Amino acid sequence: MSQLVQYQVELDRTFAALSDSTRRSILLRLGRSEATVGELAAGFDMTLTGVKKHVLVLEEAGLVTTEKVGRVRRCRLGPRRLEDVEKWIESYRSMLEERLDHLEAFLERTKG
Repeated sequence: MSQLVQYQVELDRTFAALSDSTRRSILLRLGRSEATVGELAAGFDMTLTGVKKHVLVLEEAGLVTTEKVGRVRRCRLGPRRLEDVEKWIESYRSMLEERLDHLEAFLERTKG
């Protein structure tokens, strides 16, 4: 798989993980401190199994890591940060700003 294709796959996986408000809330919670899946579930109106599924999506995106300690699974922020997403958003913002600059220049030229 080429580097560009791999980048796109990882970016898609990250955006998919971030597309859900529960998963974003889990990331915010883990930003304060690590927690067990049970502790995370206590903050949401859903089953332990439901929270586990959200954690798995975040884990597959590299945004969360888990470790089984005895009978509990501890979660913490993963090694992958959001630099790729930030870079993509910045390139998109630059493209939009360039288009707006061209539109502004066109409007100035056609002012009558």
